[in-house]
Amino acid sequence: MGTRATKRSDVFLNYHLYGEPDGPAKVDYFFWILRNQHRTVIVDTGFSPRAGLKRDRELLLHPRQALMELSIEPDDVNDVILTHGHYDHIGNADLFPQATFHMAEAEYRFWNSPTAAHTQFSHYAEEVEIGYLRQRHHAGKLNLFRGQCSPAPGLEVVEVGGHTPGQAMVRLQTTAGPVILASDAVHFYEELERDMPFIAISSLPEMYDVFLHLRDQARAANAIIVPGHDPDVLHRFTPHESALGGNAVTIGDLPVSREEKEHHASDQI
Repeated sequence: MGTRATKRSDVFLNYHLYGEPDGPAKVDYFFWILRNQHRTVIVDTGFSPRAGLKRDRELLLHPRQALMELSIEPDDVNDVILTHGHYDHIGNADLFPQATFHMAEAEYRFWNSPTAAHTQFSHYAEEVEIGYLRQRHHAGKLNLFRGQCSPAPGLEVVEVGGHTPGQAMVRLQTTAGPVILASDAVHFYEELERDMPFIAISSLPEMYDVFLHLRDQARAANAIIVPGHDPDVLHRFTPHESALGGNAVTIGDLPVSREEKEHHASDQI
């Protein structure tokens, strides 16, 4: 969990085209924990202290501390979903040595290609962190998927592109209804509300297509959309009842699927 203060022209693509005066903007950084009594899944891993300091990002709460406050042992995490390869989403992946990682193949291939070395891309990545993903891949602990994958019952990871070549979102069912963790497919609610893309993209048409898809999902399926960096996320949802204070929220509960019930029952026999 982190934050930074900046200006609107630093977060919205070609901001001058909107004919509005510049103004302050705040960017928050999140990671997500999906769990029930049988499974714990992590969505993204935040930024490392080193990478944050390098880019003048304020680290408010290290993922290790957040897990400790929630009585979660990193070794007990079953799966880690990495929505894309930017430093603020894969920064502490080495906290979870026992987990299986999931990333779109297009995303992994891009960050291991010569194109990723160009400044417009490399600014958003850390070579040591991409190197760790290579280690996981060589160890057979990185699931590279095309299109979508389902690491657990009721949980889908969907490749959408736009922000990065293999940007992914996470769809899940909760007791609060269907939830889409958009990650950086949508950084702020304002992007959806006003069709204003983020400043860093790999495909502008894909990003606009994602906006349209998410608006359709919110309307037709009554899905709860959670953008990747909007400070309002901490105000729209229920504060978590823990020592994390105002740095965490909860969105419903993750139900136990029939498959998990049957698997758990077989373990007890």
